[in-house]
Amino acid sequence: MRIEKFVDFRIFYGIIVLLAISTGTVNAVAQTLEVSVQTDDNNYDEGDTIVISGNVSIVVGNTPITLQLFSEGNLIDIAQVIVAQDGSYSHTVIAEGPLWKKSGNYTVRASYGDGNIAEAEFSYSPKSAVILTTENFDVDAGSSGTFDVKYTIKGGTVKDMLIDEEIFALIVQIESTDEGVITLELPREFIGAEKQDGKDDKFIILIDAIEVDYDESGSGYTESRTITINFERGDSDIEIIGTYVIPEFGAITMMILIVGIMVTVLVARNKFQINI
Repeated sequence: MRIEKFVDFRIFYGIIVLLAISTGTVNAVAQTLEVSVQTDDNNYDEGDTIVISGNVSIVVGNTPITLQLFSEGNLIDIAQVIVAQDGSYSHTVIAEGPLWKKSGNYTVRASYGDGNIAEAEFSYSPKSAVILTTENFDVDAGSSGTFDVKYTIKGGTVKDMLIDEEIFALIVQIESTDEGVITLELPREFIGAEKQDGKDDKFIILIDAIEVDYDESGSGYTESRTITINFERGDSDIEIIGTYVIPEFGAITMMILIVGIMVTVLVARNKFQINI
């Protein structure tokens, strides 16, 4: 009789110990499980692709992570995303549709397991709120007067355009309030990039002394070359370097050379007549 009670007593305490261990493990997971979330940019316009990514510190089986997008507290998108074995996840959203109408701050919320939440914010602007400026800028060309450069800019404003004759460059000074893009129509008469055979060559584009790529639209010979340059928030100086800028001195130099040759011939002729 005592042996049976002793066995029952051991079984009872064994169950208690197992429950305690199990509860402790669950609590430990709940305490140490961390979730992170971020977007690949802080500002988006309508039509942009938003990349949402992050990590969970502990992967719980096949449990997906739930991503929610809110605008002023209103749910505009939701998705469940598979978490990789290393705890990472990624998801893309296109910022367009009937729910993407208001500009302002948007919140992305990542939920994983029981009460594990992380949030990140970004700003969004629909096309109706994106400021697109198209104007002509009057560039000082020294003794040649001035010439116009037509430009369109998004994400900033143009403060000034300057000529640097020493490096054959047009310098565009901007104030960039966001990542953006500027398109410039460069008149060939005043600035260009050409090969020795007269065909178009590539410009060298520097933004704050760092070389960047650009796109060029149009084909064939036209009076101007149209280039498009992307910039980041905080960028200020865009240098467009070609092979010539304001080619006003070519004709003047030729005239000076001709006059010099004529003077030399006359002097030589006079000396020859005197010697005779």
